[in-house]
Amino acid sequence: MTIIDDFNGTWLGRVFLPEANGPAVVTLRGGAVYDITSEIAPLSRDICEMDDPAFYVNEAPGFRLGTLEEIAAATPGDESRIHFLCPSDLQPIKACGVTFARSMVERVIEEKAAGDPKKAEAIRSRIGAAIGESLKNIEAGSKAAAAAKEALIREGLWSQYLEVGIGPDAEVFSKAQALSAVGPGAEVGLHPISKWNNPEPEVVLAVSSAGRIVGATLGNDVNLRDVEGRSALLLGKAKDNNASAAIGPMIRLFDGNFTLDDVRRAEVSLTVRGEDGFEMTGHSSMSEISRDPEALVAQTIGRHHQYPDGFMLYLGTLFAPSEDRDVAGEGFTHKPGDRVTISAKGLGRLENTVRLSTECAPWTFGVRALMSNLAARDLI
Repeated sequence: MTIIDDFNGTWLGRVFLPEANGPAVVTLRGGAVYDITSEIAPLSRDICEMDDPAFYVNEAPGFRLGTLEEIAAATPGDESRIHFLCPSDLQPIKACGVTFARSMVERVIEEKAAGDPKKAEAIRSRIGAAIGESLKNIEAGSKAAAAAKEALIREGLWSQYLEVGIGPDAEVFSKAQALSAVGPGAEVGLHPISKWNNPEPEVVLAVSSAGRIVGATLGNDVNLRDVEGRSALLLGKAKDNNASAAIGPMIRLFDGNFTLDDVRRAEVSLTVRGEDGFEMTGHSSMSEISRDPEALVAQTIGRHHQYPDGFMLYLGTLFAPSEDRDVAGEGFTHKPGDRVTISAKGLGRLENTVRLSTECAPWTFGVRALMSNLAARDLI
């Protein structure tokens, strides 16, 4: 199955060019990948900052690099071949947590279990259903949400995760630094201290420095459930590790055929296939999100916080696996070699292989290296 499912879309991505020893900005035309890098827009960030990114991409001169299938088949990190990179570059990578009621309940269970999957199963059977039903269809920050909060406090079930899930303020955190995310086909990393973890299939928005949403793509917000469950103050350690953020395959820019309403209706599917024969599927319906994407963007950028290069924003997930993989009562956790596939109609397919962060290729190409590379090519 191809990584792009709609050639009528306006697509923005990045590839590694062996002859340039660095990245190029690309688009798709008729099933082929075209290099549209220029002095006007040497970066993905530059195009996202334009008044009409889709118009620019459709009209920009470029030259053919190869077919989508050829380039998608190349191994990321193989510097002898053109291969896809994460489609964003200078944009910081932010993420929203606890934006779906079902995953909100799982976060409460993680907290109450202090990261212990065996305790989590017992707590899940005792209070999970009750909390989930009480929060069904509640709008975050509403009077009904405030009333639910008071009731849950009386029952001793209130949690910091419920606070950000249905309270007035969303959870928005820094997932990864600019240029550190991996793209389609790459390995994704788990910190080796984690024994209980999972993928998080999400829609990721591309947002300009003015706070305008210009497009969307897919992402895997790799999550360490045991680390975050021990303490919310360990969120950085649970979320930001080498190769722990995957984004791609390409940003689909908003145009006459694709808008934010399509994002609101997106159905995100997940498949995990292990080398041990294990297989798990999951699903996340954006229609069930408790905060609208525009509201999440407004909580991220504004007078209170600026992003001169724009940003990428993970929107959260409905998916929180509780089925057992090996041992009864211990739930799901990754194993090295797991193949994770995230897909959504109109956004394509993002596929990555799970490794330890210490075994993934180290991140070495930062902002200084990018600027030096572009300068040597007379692009800046």
